[in-house]
Amino acid sequence: MAKTKSIYTCQNCGAQSPKWMGKCSSCDEWNSYVEEIVEKKQSTGKLSVQISGNQPLTLDKIEMVKNQRISVGIEEFNRVLGGGIVPGSLILLGGDPGIGKSTLALQLALGLSDKKILYISGEESLQQIKLRAERLSSNGSSCLFLSETSLEHIIAHTEEVQPELLILDSIQTVSTELIESSPGSVGQVRECTSAILKFAKKNNVAVILIGHITKEGSLAGPKVLEHMVDTVLQFEGDTNYMYRILRSNKNRFGSTNELGIFEMRSDGLREITNPSEQLISKVNEDVSGTAIAATVEGVRPFLIEIQALVSSAAYGTPQRSSTGFDLRRLNMLLAVLEKRAGFKLIAKDVFLNIAGGLKISDPATDLAVICSILSSNINIAINHKICFAGEVGLTGEIRAVGRIEQRIAEASKLGFKRIYVPTLNKGFDVKNFDIEIVKVSRVEEVFKTIFA
Repeated sequence: MAKTKSIYTCQNCGAQSPKWMGKCSSCDEWNSYVEEIVEKKQSTGKLSVQISGNQPLTLDKIEMVKNQRISVGIEEFNRVLGGGIVPGSLILLGGDPGIGKSTLALQLALGLSDKKILYISGEESLQQIKLRAERLSSNGSSCLFLSETSLEHIIAHTEEVQPELLILDSIQTVSTELIESSPGSVGQVRECTSAILKFAKKNNVAVILIGHITKEGSLAGPKVLEHMVDTVLQFEGDTNYMYRILRSNKNRFGSTNELGIFEMRSDGLREITNPSEQLISKVNEDVSGTAIAATVEGVRPFLIEIQALVSSAAYGTPQRSSTGFDLRRLNMLLAVLEKRAGFKLIAKDVFLNIAGGLKISDPATDLAVICSILSSNINIAINHKICFAGEVGLTGEIRAVGRIEQRIAEASKLGFKRIYVPTLNKGFDVKNFDIEIVKVSRVEEVFKTIFA
């Protein structure tokens, strides 16, 4: 006979406690403990184990089965996954509310007309899904749609349909009768994902799970959720801007260095095959305070426009504001300009913006950032055919950056005439590029060359 007991589980990190606590001792979250009913099976006192048909094998006796990837109609999605969806894999897609997760999943489902797809939504009715499909200008598809939140019913329908791809929006709305807690709780998410994982591996069905995120930006639910799935995709972007970035945080069947770039439009998401041309303004006249940086996100090089505005502080304390760039790194670069280059910016407001709403963490953008700040400070424009790639150290030196050849090639392809790169970057032939390459070792050299 099974005994029932209560246990309290943190809905933020999954920590468990025998009694209710106001503050979680693991993640310091307040009022996050929820009571869950668990059953404890009585031991029979005798352990009986039967060996299954699977036997341990050596590597030379294991047969390789080549799974043909499912190539979706969205090439940026294929790029991030490493060439397409692997049959039997479990993909978790997360992102902020309203970022476009459901739109991306619906476009993917409607674009695969030659595959049997089952799209199950626990957040929208069938009428709402149809309205969104009409907005995407879909011409019809063989995809099957279902509105359901019960795990048992979802498994039953999937077994009946036998799709090649199952899309579930979202895992936080699904619940099973085996657990008495509410949908979205740690226990429900863990058990539902485990059941779907077993079904996917047994029937070789690829599954895309859409997941919510917490206020800190991490995926909601227990951390074991990310360990259970094969691929974790993060959909990022500012809802006030049109650009979206799809990153791979975990991928058992491909690289985690790839990313896909999309543009949100009224008729859905559009792929950006050449992001450099989209992120750089088409204005041909030189304007002070702007500089072009050759950056790399994942393994993909592209150019971005950095805008800076330096003005006299209207109040006693000067302001430091940054959009898309780490504010602490901006303060560090301003200190380098003060100490090493002799530019007095302590009494001035400094505003920095990465055009297009992107968030950049590549240290190779440092050189472009300080050049744009100085350009705005002295009100002298930088030629719009010049770009920069280099990390700035605390002593004012220009440090080497990775993938320098890809950065130079991207600048040359877009018609730039000159690029400033670190002297420490070696191992490439300048003659292979149709662009003037200027090697610099300190920030003072860059300033003397540009603003002489």
